[in-house]
Amino acid sequence: MSQRPQALFAMAAENVPQVFPPEVLARLRTSVDIEPGLVAEDFADPRVLDALARAEILVTGWGCPRLDETVLDAAPRLRAVLHSAGSVKSFATHALRERGIAVSSAAVANALPVAEYTLAMILLAGKDVLAARERMRATRACAGWGVIPGIGNYGRRVGVIGASRIGRRVLELLRPFDLRPVLSDPYVDERRAATLGVPLLPLDDLLRTSGIVTVHAPETPETHRMIGRRELALMPDGAVLINTARGALVDHDALVAELRTGRLTAILDVTDPEPLPADSPLHDLPGAFVTPHLAGSQGNELARLGLTVAEEAERLLAGEEPAYAVDWAVLEREA
Repeated sequence: MSQRPQALFAMAAENVPQVFPPEVLARLRTSVDIEPGLVAEDFADPRVLDALARAEILVTGWGCPRLDETVLDAAPRLRAVLHSAGSVKSFATHALRERGIAVSSAAVANALPVAEYTLAMILLAGKDVLAARERMRATRACAGWGVIPGIGNYGRRVGVIGASRIGRRVLELLRPFDLRPVLSDPYVDERRAATLGVPLLPLDDLLRTSGIVTVHAPETPETHRMIGRRELALMPDGAVLINTARGALVDHDALVAELRTGRLTAILDVTDPEPLPADSPLHDLPGAFVTPHLAGSQGNELARLGLTVAEEAERLLAGEEPAYAVDWAVLEREA
């Protein structure tokens, strides 16, 4: 592409100014000719169809309509789809691959805040901060300044389930601390685990030996409720389960039963179903710390996603390949 190609936003219109604030939008527009006031929320809109016919690049995001053969037939000049969010599964079809249209995702950028959230929760959980807060709230009393046995982050084993983008980033963030991370992932071998700097364990062994377990696997038929009654029972007394992946990876009925015993603690940023029903016991159980799916990009972090797209557009204009191209071969087992 030797001159600014025509581009079109395809996402929920309300997301455009959040993901592309003025400085990021200005940078994007140095590489592509794009109108922020025209956003494809529905490809049946006549104005959208006219822009789609001329578009060489689609800048997609949350709320993008499905890009099926009918849509692609209406976009004969389309060469690339630059996604300003994580997964493309909700809208990308095999028709894109068949037509040789490049698809790039900002999943790497979106992984950063999730990994940061996870790191924060690991460190807080290791110090028993969340449970201590609940105890103080209930008793209005402080145990004093004595040493509290059984807590702390020195030498604590942290089990990471899934060497996804987020899982790998969590492992990177854990390196400066005196924690002992281990990994379980059926798609990773010993050599690959060694490059990540962690021992590789079968899932059951990881669960039996980790004081903190954090889930970063994709949601697939194989991983549906992969943490169920049997798996939770393997976890040692006082262990903490963190889930920032997908709610359906954990059997919530089994988890509630364990939490009611007080044996385990759970930190959940995702639930099944989502949003969590108002009558769910997870709202009230003292061993459950639930946040409303906020680990991913929020607030000013959204601009990082837009910047990733702007950088990809610059690469295309320079005749380079996208740095964050979607790997169709592994898409089915990604989140």
